[in-house]
Amino acid sequence: MNRSPPGKGTGRPRPADTIRLHDVGQEGMGLPDYDDLADRLRFSPHDGRIWLGDQRMMLLHVQAWGSLRRELVEAIGIERARGLLTRVGYMAGIRDSELALKIRGPDDSYELLKAGPALHALEGVVSVEPVRLEIDVARGHFRGEFLWRDSAEVDAHMAHFGLSTDPVCWGQIGYACGYTSGFMGKPILYREVECRAMGHKCCRIIGQPREDWADADDIMKYLQPELFAAAPPRRDAVPASPAAPPPAAPPGFAGLVGASSGFTSACHLLQKVAPTDATVLFLGDTGVGKEMFARALHQVSERRCRPFVAVNCAAIPDSLVESELFGVEKGAYTGAQASRPGRFERADGGTLFLDEIGTLNMVAQGKLLRAIQEGEIERVGDCRTRQVDVRLVAATNVDLRAAVRAGTFRDDLFFRLNVFPIRIPPLRERRDDIPLLMEFFLRKYSERHRKAISGFSPRAVDALLNYDYPGNIRELENMVERAVILAPCDSALRRSHLFSSEDGYRASVMMVGKDGGLTGDAAPEGGDPAVDRVIGDILGAGIPLEELEDRLIRQAVDGCGGNLSQAARQLGLSRPQLAYRYRKMAEE
Repeated sequence: MNRSPPGKGTGRPRPADTIRLHDVGQEGMGLPDYDDLADRLRFSPHDGRIWLGDQRMMLLHVQAWGSLRRELVEAIGIERARGLLTRVGYMAGIRDSELALKIRGPDDSYELLKAGPALHALEGVVSVEPVRLEIDVARGHFRGEFLWRDSAEVDAHMAHFGLSTDPVCWGQIGYACGYTSGFMGKPILYREVECRAMGHKCCRIIGQPREDWADADDIMKYLQPELFAAAPPRRDAVPASPAAPPPAAPPGFAGLVGASSGFTSACHLLQKVAPTDATVLFLGDTGVGKEMFARALHQVSERRCRPFVAVNCAAIPDSLVESELFGVEKGAYTGAQASRPGRFERADGGTLFLDEIGTLNMVAQGKLLRAIQEGEIERVGDCRTRQVDVRLVAATNVDLRAAVRAGTFRDDLFFRLNVFPIRIPPLRERRDDIPLLMEFFLRKYSERHRKAISGFSPRAVDALLNYDYPGNIRELENMVERAVILAPCDSALRRSHLFSSEDGYRASVMMVGKDGGLTGDAAPEGGDPAVDRVIGDILGAGIPLEELEDRLIRQAVDGCGGNLSQAARQLGLSRPQLAYRYRKMAEE
């Protein structure tokens, strides 16, 4: 008979006096509120401590965590490693549930549960989006569905193992089980039904009591170490992995910089298709680096010693497409003074890269289709065909399927090109790559412009990490180059060097303040002018302080629908402090 997971008997009080049932859609859930939790986060650099409430924390590199994960899998097998990491996550969830209980109190089970996703985000693990929640603590009823976005555990796993056939958020599942079991007072088990490492857009989990799972034992076994005590390491289950931590880009991928899961996934697909002669179609927004990926594909293919020829189809006038691609014979038209090979002939034996292929007109598409199908071309004005051996790689920022439906792109050509599509995600979906790219471009342009730059200022880092980059990597590269040119020698790049007045950015990254707490962007000297105006209006109106406090409390409570926990967070008070003041007001 299976035991309950550790932590059940923690004496957790049940908030039976305020039982509620929540069954709302994503729109009604709202984002997790972490302001009261973030206030408990303190950095103490002088003695090497980070505190969240009364619990000591530590920062850990995701790459280091990934290396530990890889070594565990190689040493003890994938099943035992999964169980170990699940139990580590479980204990973290239990500890966080205790912290949330101290901060938010036991009176509101809904707000107490929402503290779990908020803590998960605050600790840098994952962004949690609630989809559905049903909770009644007294009856032991629970059902929750959540989306996980930008999971650090997925990034750590994919950096070493690539795409997976099974969910990989082992520690996060353990955390969810531990946190929810901690305040529910009974085992709540979660299952990951979708995972970004499997190719899904994001991760999705479903949680419910142990007795509601038909196969609860399959989940419970990862929470019980004794089930693995006598099991030998399963070497046959260990996925292939490199012998050393991977660099910023896989070996041979010169010029590619990144470590995010989206970048790693694209490189993994590149490695799979490189040994073949299959046609590759790169998809992605303008500026994501499609040509860099195409060049990397050529460099790791068996055609690396042959030419790589790149053609920007958007830059060729319609009247010259045929001569540029297939060549021209002497005298074919006025001005053709000599025969000239086209791009297909110049790429013979190598790789031909057609960028912005979605801009070709229908006539050019038809002639390109024949060249791909038959492997032969005919120069303009020539009377014979020439055989060419070319690996075709194309790229576009256009939705070719939509173009086919609109009648602007040939469907037969689309199916010829769409043999092995690789999507390169935009930079806003690869934020883990931004610090690596910042350093790479800083070194590049410091050397090119012969200027000694010490780095980036904190505000510059904050702005770069939170900018949306409509121009993707190309825009980031241009911004860094401009900043290097503007900045004085032997100084750091400042935000004013990077952004012009027309650029938009948001500053939301929390930084360490002088008191050891987390602070956002520095406030203007002398305080916030808007707050100063409000204070001036209040003083000018002659409102007594006691009356002002009463009205402020009543408006906060009414605005939160009577939810004292939420109102207390808005006012910067604890719930007991607000409850005492509110009760005192009612008695007067």
